[in-house]
Amino acid sequence: MKKVVAGRILVVDDQPANLRVVGALLSRNGYEVFSAGNGEQALSIASETLPDLILLDVLMPGMDGFAVLAEIKLREPLMRLPVVCLTAARDREQLLRAFDAGAVDYVTKPFLPEELLARVSAHVGLKLTRDRLERVARERQELVNLVAHDLKNPLSSVLFASDILRNNGVGPERVPRYLETIYESASDALGYIKRYLETQRSRREDTERNASASLNETIDWLQNRYGLQFEARSRCMRITSLAMQDDARVAIDPLVLRQVAENLVTNAMKYAPESDLDITCRPGAPGYWQLLIEDRGPGIPASRQRELFKPFVRMHEGGNPEVDNNSTGLGLSLAKQIIANAGGQLWYEDREGGGSRFVLELAERKR
Repeated sequence: MKKVVAGRILVVDDQPANLRVVGALLSRNGYEVFSAGNGEQALSIASETLPDLILLDVLMPGMDGFAVLAEIKLREPLMRLPVVCLTAARDREQLLRAFDAGAVDYVTKPFLPEELLARVSAHVGLKLTRDRLERVARERQELVNLVAHDLKNPLSSVLFASDILRNNGVGPERVPRYLETIYESASDALGYIKRYLETQRSRREDTERNASASLNETIDWLQNRYGLQFEARSRCMRITSLAMQDDARVAIDPLVLRQVAENLVTNAMKYAPESDLDITCRPGAPGYWQLLIEDRGPGIPASRQRELFKPFVRMHEGGNPEVDNNSTGLGLSLAKQIIANAGGQLWYEDREGGGSRFVLELAERKR
């Protein structure tokens, strides 16, 4: 059975005997302990291990505790670590200086084991609680970003189809198809919300591990969902299957694959508005399948391709105000993260002859 660690403590003291005594006491009480004999070593170890608390001797030769505290303030990964100072006496001026430098508490030497453990436990507990709260806040913000972004596409389809019908833009024989688009898009939006709520309650690891999506069904869905919009703009969506099996399946949840593919298609519609769209399915690396989304738009400048999958980065800022105002810059970064979580890859290539090519590669799922 794996031992539960109460926290990671870095003990800094120039006296080896003190390091041994304090280290043994903390280890017996469930802490993982790192030791440093001087200030320079302490900063190096802290940067590598990011402990939950630093027990810092104030009076050391060379780089003393105050200099270590000053340096910690300058290093972003370390500046929020709680530091408890070890002092030889209750020197009020020295203690005030330590607090001004960033220490959160102190323990005088010689110390009582119970007092040292109580102070360490209190500050480690506060630090770990803060870490958990920050992680929860971060996960919730990521969830908000995901929901907000992924709801845009189905709701945009609802608006497109309803606007066509409201303005009598099609003949009576096409009305059922537009109504079906509205119904399916609204259902997808509700499905996304339901899925995210389920994800919050459970990580659904077993479901994700056994997930299987049909590439044929995904491509058919894209054609049904966005074919009308391409027709309305006098463009076409061409589907090509190279060495396609009857039912090639990949290891990902079908809804998730549709979300990612939908994001790539709608990006092409926004940034290459005059171009046809090519969707190709082909074998990738051994045991993998690829889905390619290609257009003949302006492509991505080489100088900006490194930023393509970074959050909140928009590749075509300033070129089309309507597009820019409706873009959060989150879609591609979220898509890449989602595919990576499924064990696949998503990358960009310049298309031969001009344009963009996004390649989505996922492991084949055997029946």
